[in-house]
Amino acid sequence: GNGMMPRAPASGIPTSFPTSFKAAGILLGVALSGFFDGILFHQILQWHHLLSLVPGVGGLPRQVVYDGLFHAAMYGLAAAGLILLIRTRSVWTAQGSGRALIALLLIGFGAWNVFDVTVDHWILGLHRARVDVADPLPWDIGWLFLLGLVPLAAGLKLQRSGGGGGGRGVALGTMAAVLISAPWAAQPPADARSAIAVFAPGMSDGQALNAIAASGGLAVSGRQGVWAVTWDDPGQAWRLYGHGALFVSNSLLGAGCLAWSRGPD
Repeated sequence: GNGMMPRAPASGIPTSFPTSFKAAGILLGVALSGFFDGILFHQILQWHHLLSLVPGVGGLPRQVVYDGLFHAAMYGLAAAGLILLIRTRSVWTAQGSGRALIALLLIGFGAWNVFDVTVDHWILGLHRARVDVADPLPWDIGWLFLLGLVPLAAGLKLQRSGGGGGGRGVALGTMAAVLISAPWAAQPPADARSAIAVFAPGMSDGQALNAIAASGGLAVSGRQGVWAVTWDDPGQAWRLYGHGALFVSNSLLGAGCLAWSRGPD
């Protein structure tokens, strides 16, 4: 079964690990890469948004709606990875499991960035590493090398080397990193006046606009239950929960992306 201890030769070093343990490492590596991208490049540096170069998506408020959906996808991968990692906790004490988990995390982290640059940047043209420079290609290549190929190669090399001790410390450290990164990705700046609001299914656009007005907010853009909203008093955003909102992104219940935007007031 997926939770069984890996087989080991006479040396005591496992020759293989359960598929679910491997999947946990890869998923968590991808999720950590997504959180790193979203926190540093989407929120803090604001070099790009997920769909920066897609025509017809709309202005900054609409762009960061999709950033929020990207973060939501990373939360899903992180949750799946944590569940699998906990389910395979019997493997954590096996020799070589610590090295194996680090290798899997590096492979997941690097593989996601290789995919992101080659597919999202170059094939689909969704965005580039930096969209505010005349020649984004050097930035793409740097991203591909430093955040993609280097960790991917390091993970593959570490995976082939084998050996090492148990992985309890690595597993707990990985869980801590995910549980810290996810709330950070959701945390807006202290003076945030904007948010993404997602309303319950079945609410009409008119009902959503009425709810936004009742909270003291102003709808910037949106439709079909997803709205970008600003408030003169950001402390009033929580009131949307009493008017049918499922989450508001300038709190730990949401993605927090819009609150980091440096658009016009």
